[in-house]
Amino acid sequence: MKVLFYMPHSDAAAWLHDFARALPDADLREWQPNDTAPADFAVVWRPPREMFAGRDDLRAVFNLGAGVDAILALERAHPGTLPRNAHVVRLEDTGMAPQMAEYVTHAVLRYMRRFDEYARLQAEHRWQVLDPHPRATFTVGVLGLGVLGAHVAGTLAALGMPVRGYSRSAKQIEGVQTYAGEAQFDAFLDDVKVLVNLLPHTPDTNDVLNARTFGKLAHGAYLVNVARGAHLVEPDLLDAIQHGQIAGATLDVFREEPLPPDHLFWREPRITITPHVSALTLREDSVAQVSHKIQALLRGEAISGVVDLARGY
Repeated sequence: MKVLFYMPHSDAAAWLHDFARALPDADLREWQPNDTAPADFAVVWRPPREMFAGRDDLRAVFNLGAGVDAILALERAHPGTLPRNAHVVRLEDTGMAPQMAEYVTHAVLRYMRRFDEYARLQAEHRWQVLDPHPRATFTVGVLGLGVLGAHVAGTLAALGMPVRGYSRSAKQIEGVQTYAGEAQFDAFLDDVKVLVNLLPHTPDTNDVLNARTFGKLAHGAYLVNVARGAHLVEPDLLDAIQHGQIAGATLDVFREEPLPPDHLFWREPRITITPHVSALTLREDSVAQVSHKIQALLRGEAISGVVDLARGY
């Protein structure tokens, strides 16, 4: 069994060491340009197109993240890039869900208790008491109810907050009012105070965070984007903030990463920026999950996490 590994800007030696312990019978190697030697499986994050050239021998491509948009973008731009008979398999949680819930809960509570405004008052040396937003009307809407979105929605609901969830197909989550399909999108958005985006990035969800979406929210709403930068129409957010429709935003993902130093977001005090850290890939958990699935495939068993290429997740 031969396994290719590719993860730019990583400690590849540490990953390969851990995979060697989990798959002692595997022939593991880090992919390098011009490597066309046979391989059975590929474990990747944001791989180059050249990695897949002529590789009809691959049985599965394991993506080291929950979002597979980078891989699918290669296929859309250059049809036939992905090996014809290979499954594309995404990570399922691997410790990301608790991290995401922590990040989003912090952002939501920060806005509800108005700590963002207190920080600006502190910078002005002003002592002023602000009334917290009423919990009963501080409705949080979670866009996307996959593994991460469902965990985030459930965590917020357990805090006694009014929570709505939206997904492409109908879901049921205890304590969460759920909506599904395009026909219910506007009803989901109506009067939401904090919009949390956890949608997969597909052609259908590109630019979904736009002026029309913002206009359906409660006046003075907040945005938390922890999915993909391509979901957000950046000028629409800046305009909505300037006109008061959006009171503040917490952004962890951007169309261009790292965010350029001259980007307008840096100069908007009502936007909080973090460098794509809301849910980090944990090496130990990821290695265990991918190794378990490789072994299952070798035994001829079905695995979960296989991506529907037509749907994009």
